[in-house]
Amino acid sequence: MTRGFRKKIRQKNAENSGFGTNATGRFINKDGLPNVQRRGVNVFNRLSWYHTMLNLSSFRFISYLVIAYIMVNLFFAMIYYLIGVEHLTGIDKSDPLNEFIDVFFFSSQTFTTVGYGRIAPVGFLASLVATFEAFLGLLTFAIATGLFYGRFSRPRAYLRFSDIAIIAPFQESSALMFRLAPYKNNALTDADVIVSAAIEVIENGVAKSNFYRLETQLSKINTLALNWTVVHKIDENSPFYGFSEEDFKNTDIELIVQVRAFDEVFSNTVVQRSSYTTGEIVYGAKFVPMYYPNKENLSTVLDLDKINEYRKEELPDSVRNKE
Repeated sequence: MTRGFRKKIRQKNAENSGFGTNATGRFINKDGLPNVQRRGVNVFNRLSWYHTMLNLSSFRFISYLVIAYIMVNLFFAMIYYLIGVEHLTGIDKSDPLNEFIDVFFFSSQTFTTVGYGRIAPVGFLASLVATFEAFLGLLTFAIATGLFYGRFSRPRAYLRFSDIAIIAPFQESSALMFRLAPYKNNALTDADVIVSAAIEVIENGVAKSNFYRLETQLSKINTLALNWTVVHKIDENSPFYGFSEEDFKNTDIELIVQVRAFDEVFSNTVVQRSSYTTGEIVYGAKFVPMYYPNKENLSTVLDLDKINEYRKEELPDSVRNKE
């Protein structure tokens, strides 16, 4: 169901968003990747397998490697078994299950080029399959090593965004806020943020998405060591000026966030994106502080478990009068 805003928005529509006015759905997923389905090319041309493997979570990456390793060895074990176990020396032929188990482990030893020597191929066909499997194993482990290195050495921002954005009291008015924090011990400097808003509007009975650049109270900080609460003041220059609580609930809105910083260890710029949609914006709230001094008062504790904590807060009467 279309939930476009029907009132006039003062701010000029931004033309450089990278998305068309007729694009639908969420523009940026929570993981920062564009929510775009590409058609007209096959799956091999549509996906960069290297980028896909590097973007996987560690658990999924390891799981895929283990599953692929087992499936490949099962495949070659079936080939050896179909050729005949009599073409492999040292096989335990007491029963078919033991035969297949021995064949499977022979395949894994050949694939990894370990070659313990108890089982060996006999004859041209079994030797040919073993030769091909050993060659495939060398290539596979070379690729896996490259992927491990790429994942290990890839510069990342390692930022955690709050799951929600809030409309909070700010300077006798209101402001749109969300916060982010680094969750690893990497050192980020010269961090800047770019925030855009995609608002669905109704013009001449047609729904379309307009994009607006949101000015923030602080768009750049020297060091990103603690949490950073990004604040967009809702005033006459904001596209949300005059929005009521019902407008925020009943209008399709998406906040698109991009944070860029310099990683001193990698000596490289890192970028991370996120977004917030209508259901992820809480009206009339205030974030709870998430850092405090330690017991000895010698350092600061950043409690990342509190990044989403907030309390309800009434907005000033001046804001409600403008709605």
